[in-house]
Amino acid sequence: MIRDLNKSMSNLYDLPDSPCIGVCSALFDEVCRGCGRTAFEVSNWVFFSAEEKRAIWARIAREGKALRFRRRGLARRLENLDAEKCSTRRGDNG
Repeated sequence: MIRDLNKSMSNLYDLPDSPCIGVCSALFDEVCRGCGRTAFEVSNWVFFSAEEKRAIWARIAREGKALRFRRRGLARRLENLDAEKCSTRRGDNG
């Protein structure tokens, strides 16, 4: 996902309108756990220039700490856990 984001970083309009994924913690945390932006960046996003937005996208992608960038790995781990539970119930050993 980060690789795809870096490819589209050259054209801001290939990215979603904002990094927001609807899991905002910017009111309670210095950096939002959902998108990786600061409260200042979240509240002023609409006023930033294309270059400023591109720089923020690049930073949050590079950091990779936000849920936006970890969801895919989390989903994969949950799928593997579910598969293990199913095989245990069936008595499969592999």
